[in-house]
Amino acid sequence: MSLEYRVGQRVSLKGNRCTVRYIGKVKGADPDKIWLGVEWDDSTRGKHNGEYLGQRYFECRSSSPTAASFVNQKTVQPDPKQSFVAAVRQKYAVEPSHGNFSSPEKPIIISTKEVQEVGFDKIRTRLAQLNELRIVLVDGLRISNAEDPGDSIEHDCPMIVELDLSRNLLEDWQEIINICKKLKNLQALKLNLLHSVNRIVFEDEALNGADEAFFGVRDLEIDDMALGWEDIVHILPHFETLRTLSAASNGLKLLDYIPSSFSRPTFASNLKSLNLEYNEFKSLSDLRGLQHIKSLERLSLKGNEISAISESEGDAVVNVSEQALIFTDKLRYIDFSYNAIQSWGFVEALPDVFPGMTALRLSHNPINRSSTNEMKTMWSVEEAHMLTVARLGRLTSLNYGTISPTERAEAETYYLSQIAKTMAEVPEHLEHTITSQHKRYAELCRIHGTPDVIRKEAQTVNPDFLEARLIKFTFYMPPNTKPRQKEVIIRDRELPRGIDIYGLKGMVGRMFGEKPLSLKLIWETGTMDPVAGSDDIVDNDSDEEAPMESRHQGAANLDEKRLSKFVQREVEIEDSTRQVGNFVDGMEVRVRVELR
Repeated sequence: MSLEYRVGQRVSLKGNRCTVRYIGKVKGADPDKIWLGVEWDDSTRGKHNGEYLGQRYFECRSSSPTAASFVNQKTVQPDPKQSFVAAVRQKYAVEPSHGNFSSPEKPIIISTKEVQEVGFDKIRTRLAQLNELRIVLVDGLRISNAEDPGDSIEHDCPMIVELDLSRNLLEDWQEIINICKKLKNLQALKLNLLHSVNRIVFEDEALNGADEAFFGVRDLEIDDMALGWEDIVHILPHFETLRTLSAASNGLKLLDYIPSSFSRPTFASNLKSLNLEYNEFKSLSDLRGLQHIKSLERLSLKGNEISAISESEGDAVVNVSEQALIFTDKLRYIDFSYNAIQSWGFVEALPDVFPGMTALRLSHNPINRSSTNEMKTMWSVEEAHMLTVARLGRLTSLNYGTISPTERAEAETYYLSQIAKTMAEVPEHLEHTITSQHKRYAELCRIHGTPDVIRKEAQTVNPDFLEARLIKFTFYMPPNTKPRQKEVIIRDRELPRGIDIYGLKGMVGRMFGEKPLSLKLIWETGTMDPVAGSDDIVDNDSDEEAPMESRHQGAANLDEKRLSKFVQREVEIEDSTRQVGNFVDGMEVRVRVELR
């Protein structure tokens, strides 16, 4: 009895798509049965990876340990396959004979009035007009080929602009080409989760008609197809008009291959946006092949394992040279979110590697979650944001937020204050060892002035001196400062006199759940200042003596009148790198917290 399956065949078993990887007997199973070794598109569905009871039967394209299973060839029945045209008809052409949209026999009564049901016939009629469809989603409909005898893509659905062929049973690129070359208006093609489409054979006949089929396609998604970089490189020249490419979740590790037959200046010459999310890159040098795409403007590397510029250099700052890793200056936006970046050296090297970078996403990296850094200070997410802005002078957008001139100035002065703190921990003749670690230090000093470096020798500090004591701060936020805040909020803290204003604001921001730079801190001094014009108050110098009771009452009225001409002195603690001890006096300080 001949086998009805073959190795490499795409099948659907009870609605679950898979690829046949092995046909034969299995050790430890019934010796009279022929088993199919299949790799599931859903890699969590299986029980092994092609190795069973210590014996390797086949290799899986997926790296998952549960991508494969053995099923009995005789007992399993594959789901029926269909052509692309049949799938479009199944989904979009609803025939009246099906009865789904037939008019009801009884009239519809609403509020004692008979109404007519309308709309369903129009919907059915519109869906039935396949030749006017522009967006077609036939993912997961067991498509295995373009047309069956009697089918005609040009007749049934020639106007398609966007097409999703994901999660089907297509086995090679030729069938994809056969579909697309009939769609003259196609601009967007999605092939996601065609997990086991056979690898391209790098010969002209393997992609016969590809140039014609893909001309006009501007957007292409080939996510989760287990394609290698060589596969993608050989695909790209056939997409002459391609603007946006998504190749996420393909297990890519190294992009360094460009065929010598391809002209590098024209390689992917129209590609502007590239999505390489959730692959396996560890350093930027793994992406060297992208240097040859001169038109690239957006690059998403979200969800990789990137932590260094190169494997050999680690996090060292890259020196720009002829051999250095440098991408096109047209590349403006890079997404590094959800990677393994934990060094400011990496961040400071980015302008050298991406000279055109003005927008960056760096969220969800260890560098934003660390408790200490090379400047020996604590930082919050807000402070990490400020340090990133300060270190990257050309950046105009960070984590989707526009960087205003005010935000940049505040971030850069805060950064300078942190550098000054670190410099204070080393002898003066070693300050250069600190400043050399901060590429923008000299530039920022020219812009904002050189910060004060205040050194204190620990052995000379007398604990009885005022500078060595803690100040008791009472921070309070008046009612109605924040939405739905009815009561006053009070927080007490003892803080060292030497804490700088930015550090103080960061701490207060965490106390009250607000962004530090949105806060306004007012020191209520407790002293009174005269109001302009208060000197006009004159005592009654009449020689006539008033009764004692009247004199007491007059004195009270005069004191009240005088008091009304005085106001409490208040001082705003303005943002700066100075120590809080330079702003406030005394050992107990009351500070009002407002929102700007």
